[in-house]
Amino acid sequence: MSLLNKNVCFILVFVAYASYSQQDVNLASDEEDILSEEIIFDDDLFGNVFDEPPTHESDSWLDGLTVRIRQQFYGQVNSHSIEPIPGFSFPKNAELENNRLGINFRFQNSFAPGWLFQASGQTRAFWKDDYEYKANGNNFDAESRINEFFVQRSFEQHSFKFGRQTVVWGETVGNSVLDVINHFEFRDFTIIDIEDARLNQWMVVWDYFGEESNWSSFINLYPEFNPAGVRGSPFFFEPTYNLTDYQRDGEVLVEVGTQWKKSFDLSDISFMAAYLYDNQMRFEDPISGFGDAVGKKNDYILLGFSANRAIGRLLLNFDLAFSHDVLADSFNFPGTSALASPLNLKKDRLGTSFGFEWAIDNQQSVSLGVQAQKLLDEREGLLPGQQLIYEGVYGSWLVRYTNNLLNSDLTVSSTLQGNIDGNSLLAFLSANYTISDNWAIGASIISISANTQSPLIFFDEDLRLGFTLEYSF
Repeated sequence: MSLLNKNVCFILVFVAYASYSQQDVNLASDEEDILSEEIIFDDDLFGNVFDEPPTHESDSWLDGLTVRIRQQFYGQVNSHSIEPIPGFSFPKNAELENNRLGINFRFQNSFAPGWLFQASGQTRAFWKDDYEYKANGNNFDAESRINEFFVQRSFEQHSFKFGRQTVVWGETVGNSVLDVINHFEFRDFTIIDIEDARLNQWMVVWDYFGEESNWSSFINLYPEFNPAGVRGSPFFFEPTYNLTDYQRDGEVLVEVGTQWKKSFDLSDISFMAAYLYDNQMRFEDPISGFGDAVGKKNDYILLGFSANRAIGRLLLNFDLAFSHDVLADSFNFPGTSALASPLNLKKDRLGTSFGFEWAIDNQQSVSLGVQAQKLLDEREGLLPGQQLIYEGVYGSWLVRYTNNLLNSDLTVSSTLQGNIDGNSLLAFLSANYTISDNWAIGASIISISANTQSPLIFFDEDLRLGFTLEYSF
């Protein structure tokens, strides 16, 4: 396997872990927009209005429809060279990476007492110089998908939801080790926020609201896995073999989980348990180096605990996860292998995430999230010369500052995030301005620095800029 193929594994895994950056409260609008091109750190356009039936009846079905049209430009603006290993360097040129028009819709309607229907989706068109345009042979390309699509029935102390939806566990502002129910997709550096990357799945969710505590349980009727990187994206290095979807061949896969939550004065605690499949399949190279790579799934048990505590304007968060029988070399990306000779070696993993949210005032806030994980008995069962991608304690951290200005028409966010070994740093700055009820503009900048010990070495000294123009109604 080439050095580039090995390093893309590191890159994507780091980004995936380093970008766990929003709580469940932000899920409404942009969680499903996995192709969203701006980095969004604040509450989304639609808030949480879709989680509960409206308190009044709509005069028209169209009253529950929101449409957003967004044109986005994004790319690397500096030309330079990198040297991932001594004596080996290659140039990186300034170029446009994203030139695309997106049309997103969201619809919700309380069509009968106790009933709610909700759906969302998008169509994306890729113009000249977009990497998906280039990947399509320098021809126009487009794609569409349905994201949310569920019916909710609420009565007395119960609520049932059936259809495509998400389930989010964990309290930590960033990097929650418990947010593993849904799978993810990271296409490029414009989609590094977990809210934009989280994908829906076909589920049945039952919520019970008791007088002293609540229960929430789910059944995932069709577990899906993280898709491979999009050909032509910054995260995709061309393999000599094909990456294929998992071949179910009529096999029935089901995930189940439950969470118990109790609220106290100024605090909450939760216990959860689940039977899951690793979101990321391990792809093993064909023996010949050509043909189809074989995707390996893995089931495991998750036990978790989470808590928060409010102290004035400060909210403390804590998550703890114990994963039984995860693959020792499962922290890899499609098209790569974590070990020179992949093993079906299962181990237990212990992880924690913690942090805080501090509301400085009604306009400003600061948040911190730290994640750390470790495989138990990590060296046991490895052959001589084999080494895991992550040995010892590994993880990431994130610090974010947000300020709402001009009566909240202007939102400015700055974020620093990196891994806990100090080998890389990503700096983000975004500004979004609401011109009117219908029009908005946005800009973002990303700066990356990394040393030769970091998986992000291939993006060292990169500077990326993005601009968006949005119309919604």
